[in-house]
Amino acid sequence: MADTNPFSITLILILISGFASYQAFNNRSLFTRLMHSPYLEHKDKEYYRFISSGFIHGNWMHLLINMFVLYQFGEYVEGRFVSLFGDLMGRINYLLLYFLTIIFANISTFLKHRENPSFASVGASGAISGIVFVYVIFQPWSWLLLFFIIPIPAIVAAVLYLFYSSWASKNSQDFIDHDAHLYGAVFGFWFAIFLKPGLFSLFLDRLVHGFPF
Repeated sequence: MADTNPFSITLILILISGFASYQAFNNRSLFTRLMHSPYLEHKDKEYYRFISSGFIHGNWMHLLINMFVLYQFGEYVEGRFVSLFGDLMGRINYLLLYFLTIIFANISTFLKHRENPSFASVGASGAISGIVFVYVIFQPWSWLLLFFIIPIPAIVAAVLYLFYSSWASKNSQDFIDHDAHLYGAVFGFWFAIFLKPGLFSLFLDRLVHGFPF
């Protein structure tokens, strides 16, 4: 799936995330200063947390899974953006996709928890959800491995992901920011179409005519 470029924004994002997460693992004070905390963002106007929280992770497993998924899908999406927009603008638009999706993915929890000092979240999952959903625009019927085991078409996985994230954001009592997953996925999909409206027609064409069964 990945198609490594000689100059890869995706690999740079992975390196930055790995370095920032490693530093935060070993410095609890730094971790606390960088995490997404709606209460502090609202109370002290620390809006930088909307972005910084997307580059640190809760533990090594969280980091490794996110970076593996980012590499698998990000390299492909970055390559397609370069093909669509040119070498420079393709990478600029890819960076815009990544950073704006990090921000947008955190808005829902900011609004929901800005009076709640106990809520916090970290991780690139919101931005990566957006990247994966841009991949679905280009390859809706490609096969993915659900839980790294079960083969499933990308479009089916995407729909199930949206339904689960929506349900979990209302009902789950775990410590996963399901809102970030949901809104990151939706924003990434529509932001790519905003950049290149013809992608919606491409998506529909591949959805209808690329049916593999």
